[in-house]
Amino acid sequence: MVFLLYRPYTLLPYTNPTAKPTPHRRLSTGDPNTELGHSERQTWSRQMDFIMSCVGFAVGLGNVWRFPYLCFKNGGGVFLIPYVLMVFVGGVPVFFLEIALGQFMKQGGVATWNIAPLFKGLGLASMVIVFFCNTYYIMVLVWGLYFLAHSFTSPLPWATCGHEWNTVNCTTNFSRVCFNQSLCLEHTGLRSSVMEFWERKVLRLSGGLDEVGDISGYMVLCLLATWVIVYFCIWKGVKSAGKVVYFTAVFPYLVLVVLFVHGVSLPGALNGIIYYLKPNWSKLSEAQVWIDAATQIFFSYAIGLGALTALGSYNRFNNNCYQDAFILALINSGTSFFAGFVVFSVLGFMAAEQGVDISNVAESGPGLAFIAYPKAVSLMPLAPLWAVLFFLMLLVLGLDSQFVGVEGFITGIMDMLPPKSFLGSQRREVVVAICCFTCFTIDLSMVTQGGMYVFQLFDYYSASGITLLWQAFWECVVVAWVYGADRFMDNVACMIGYRPLPYMKWCWSYFTPVVCMAVFLFHVVNYKRLVYNAVYVYPWWGEVLGWFLALSSMLCIPLTVLYKLLHCKGTLMEVRLSRAPEGEQRPPVANQCVFVRKISIFKM
Repeated sequence: MVFLLYRPYTLLPYTNPTAKPTPHRRLSTGDPNTELGHSERQTWSRQMDFIMSCVGFAVGLGNVWRFPYLCFKNGGGVFLIPYVLMVFVGGVPVFFLEIALGQFMKQGGVATWNIAPLFKGLGLASMVIVFFCNTYYIMVLVWGLYFLAHSFTSPLPWATCGHEWNTVNCTTNFSRVCFNQSLCLEHTGLRSSVMEFWERKVLRLSGGLDEVGDISGYMVLCLLATWVIVYFCIWKGVKSAGKVVYFTAVFPYLVLVVLFVHGVSLPGALNGIIYYLKPNWSKLSEAQVWIDAATQIFFSYAIGLGALTALGSYNRFNNNCYQDAFILALINSGTSFFAGFVVFSVLGFMAAEQGVDISNVAESGPGLAFIAYPKAVSLMPLAPLWAVLFFLMLLVLGLDSQFVGVEGFITGIMDMLPPKSFLGSQRREVVVAICCFTCFTIDLSMVTQGGMYVFQLFDYYSASGITLLWQAFWECVVVAWVYGADRFMDNVACMIGYRPLPYMKWCWSYFTPVVCMAVFLFHVVNYKRLVYNAVYVYPWWGEVLGWFLALSSMLCIPLTVLYKLLHCKGTLMEVRLSRAPEGEQRPPVANQCVFVRKISIFKM
């Protein structure tokens, strides 16, 4: 069979009358609703299922607990300038690339890189990253569930001292003892009640990574409950996940609006919002501001994990993924900006209540979710109500990111497994159960007394800025320079009926790889040893373990290239010109449509 690919000025359905279609693939009938790929592959019941799933996955805890702090730290409203620039240079182009690639190839994060078999390691790398991310990210949900279970009492357990986990240095009012929290901790040795609840009750924190300690029975129950919820959300595939995500994606927005309305009514809220947005134009000259903007984009857009590719693979072939990419980017970044008002209105109230500067209560990451915000909630009227709302939002916000991430991993596994293998012959429910149980087993190391050190090790190395930037760089290089930017633009036009703006091609070819590599090198050059809570420095063997987690995904790309080159027959030029090996799938555009101006010929 010989298929001709043309530039997309006129689209025509094409079917070779002399060819016998393979039993596992459908040829296009010209119907926009016809799926491409394996006939048994599921598709979204409605296109809104896909939108909601992407919102649920990409809009997560990073939008609420990381962006507001970065905005405050990097010059307030001025930070929006590099942030918006990075959205259009790095975020949207790679976000669109991953979704379009999945929709075009109708495969998950691994098999979709059959477009360039030499770089199939990109798919393996994304699978490693999303596996690590699924493994440690769920701990945030476990802690949130634990806090939620303790939020139905009045007063809240972290609002007072005198509990079995408290020490003699526990206090609930720093403002009556000293001028700010840092001086209290340094000179008097006092510790807040919420800090002691977090470290001594929830984490039961040990002295270091080498002090594992025992496993917390209550945390194991929370961990088990969370994984059971995730399992039953995705065990039937996108048909079930696409329905659940309507609640998990929308509910956090309702809670954010309620918290915002309540937050702006609190005394000191206006000062907090001013602190959040007050511009400091001198920050634009600092490299760190631009680095933070780029890193936040790749974190919050969930780029490089392969899950977006998996979600896109369930789209119908003619879905307008180009339009979807801009809509989802607007929702993602808009959520981050709005969350800043919610967070800093409450932090402004907290600073006013304690009589300290807002800079002393502003936190990022777990420090905001489990220390600063719970403390602020404890100072409000009807504290249990606001605590339940906040931690319920936190739980749901993280839950959809978790189960969509697991769905992306399962999709990659199912597409990669040979049908006659043991796992490949099993029902989907069995494969999902095996994956969830494997992650649960690893998570047991994070519910020990040294679990927080293990969690931070995973967070800092396995799915860090370095690994995501490395992944995004190679994705752009392979699509633009190996497969061909113009060729991929033609493929996109085959799906949506028109070519995207040329700026997409320029970003894939030049701008985005340069930005990714520049930020990557900045991280490497300015690398600092991992420290917990600004006090505990990780031992050398902990650093080695961390770099093993990082390199386990990063090395997939060069090692796969080397392996394929060493095991191919003939010279490099002969390998380049030869047809794809048996089992490697050609881009399905040849079966879907042809264009008026010829650009290449494939023999299949």
